[in-house]
Amino acid sequence: MTNDNDRKKVLVLLGSPRRKGNSATLAEQISLGARSAGAEVESLFLHEMDIQPCQSCYACQKPDSKGCAIDDAMQPVYGKLIESYAWVIAGPVYWFTMSAQTKTFMDRCFALPVYDKNAFRDKRIGIAMAYADADPFRSGCVNALRCFQDAYSYVGAKLVGMVYGSALEAGEISSNEALMEEAKELGKKLVTI
Repeated sequence: MTNDNDRKKVLVLLGSPRRKGNSATLAEQISLGARSAGAEVESLFLHEMDIQPCQSCYACQKPDSKGCAIDDAMQPVYGKLIESYAWVIAGPVYWFTMSAQTKTFMDRCFALPVYDKNAFRDKRIGIAMAYADADPFRSGCVNALRCFQDAYSYVGAKLVGMVYGSALEAGEISSNEALMEEAKELGKKLVTI
């Protein structure tokens, strides 16, 4: 039997302005799968956090840097990212790619290696995306997915899987039973395989 200190931590980063939107519904299914495999799950709703865009000051890249120079809500997130075994990044597709909330988070991860030089190494990543158009290419979802693939490959993280589907009204995606099951299985894979 494992105690709480041995449980793998999964950090869910919700990049939608809707708490009960379609990408959040997918993320919840991933969370259920991870919990069923024994993981501890924490979710962060990026839209309500004061996370400023990267200022391109390069303070985080200078010798003897202490980290990102922007003193905002991203500062405690760096520690959570480092201590987590896996991350789930969930968001909608807006204007042919990921949402602004998700992109702002991604850009601020530029400073993450200052806090831990191996912060990305072998980190396990799951992606959940929702979009309105029926086609992932026409909607632009493929652009966001490709960005995640390229970024996490570059930094040595392991992209365990991606779930994505079409829905417009908040929560509508839950009627896609096959996708809900796929999301749950991704949650299990994040912490077991």
